[in-house]
Amino acid sequence: MLSALRTSVFTFGMAVLALPAHAFDTSARAAYVMDQTTGTVLLSKDADQPLPPASMSKLMTLYVAFEALRDGRLTLQETLPVSEHAMSYGGSTMFLNTQDRVTVEDLIRGIIVLSGNDACVVIAEALSPDGTEAGFARYMTQRAQQMGMNNSNFANSNGWPAAGHMMSVHDLAVLADRLITDFPEYYPLFAEEEFEFDGRAPSNKRNRNPLLRLNIGADGLKTGHTQEAGYGLVGSAKQGDRRVIFVLTGLDSTAQRAEEAESVVNWSFRNFVERTVATEEAPIAEAKLWMGEKKTVGLVPDGDLNVLFPVLGTQNIEAEVVYDGPINAPVAKGQLLAELVIKPEGLPEIRRPLFAAEDVPPGGFMVRMMTVGGIVLKDVINNPLESM
Repeated sequence: MLSALRTSVFTFGMAVLALPAHAFDTSARAAYVMDQTTGTVLLSKDADQPLPPASMSKLMTLYVAFEALRDGRLTLQETLPVSEHAMSYGGSTMFLNTQDRVTVEDLIRGIIVLSGNDACVVIAEALSPDGTEAGFARYMTQRAQQMGMNNSNFANSNGWPAAGHMMSVHDLAVLADRLITDFPEYYPLFAEEEFEFDGRAPSNKRNRNPLLRLNIGADGLKTGHTQEAGYGLVGSAKQGDRRVIFVLTGLDSTAQRAEEAESVVNWSFRNFVERTVATEEAPIAEAKLWMGEKKTVGLVPDGDLNVLFPVLGTQNIEAEVVYDGPINAPVAKGQLLAELVIKPEGLPEIRRPLFAAEDVPPGGFMVRMMTVGGIVLKDVINNPLESM
């Protein structure tokens, strides 16, 4: 039997206002906004362009540190020494010196709240395969590639300007998503507004994230600034059941960063609404079967399928089911059979797998005979001379 790619196009939802969805007009050099709850990309501007990430790349150092804590290679109360190299960094620091032994917990809070360049190096040298910051940077690059962050390359642990130290805003969003998802026990640290350490740097005790005190659901992650990179922010906010992750970079000032970030959060929550368009209890389409007890089988997602609709757009969404069929029976309930391609207005298409809604055993003798007979009859009708 020859199989062919089969599709069916349909719409679901109820039409309301037929107005186009408007993209956010950002002043950032590059930007990426994702609704984490549904996986919908709301905004993408030069998202895969490698750019200097400044202190936003500290998030990768934190991710590696959290992995080490999870695996037991570090503990929060363990103390680590401070090297001359770590102490030599300027910029944002914890003002550590070589007489210090600092707990891992204080170093992590120092990185998150104080953006401590020196704290990053202490962690880096403790976890580096060869004991050096450069070795840790190479490890971070390899780990980033394993995580699908293919436009990231690290030359150090803290984002200090260096040739080849680059990340894309898309990669930074992937990293933020992984931090939130993989380490929920540590993520609340990103919402800390102050950390005084031991009082030696009273001018550097406040979290630089401008959104934490605005009561808009913001609870992380990291700012960044160098002359080359401009001002940037990897941020996240949660309102109700929805969480948004966003990355902005290349802005001109702290004021512009704060204004742009707040605007992105408000736009993301106010201009889109989440709706359930399919459930695993109700087939959304059917796939044709070959030699089965039934001629078709229902197709369902593996859970509630939620889609974002633009508030000022149509809620009549076009969708397409794609599968290679007819599908050979038997089919088992839960078997992956097809893909649902959803095309919300003004947003990137969404692809989700569809599964068999029930078991369909192979047909009996009469089913097989009728199927074969039907093929022969069709051949006779289509090719009468060849059949004589």
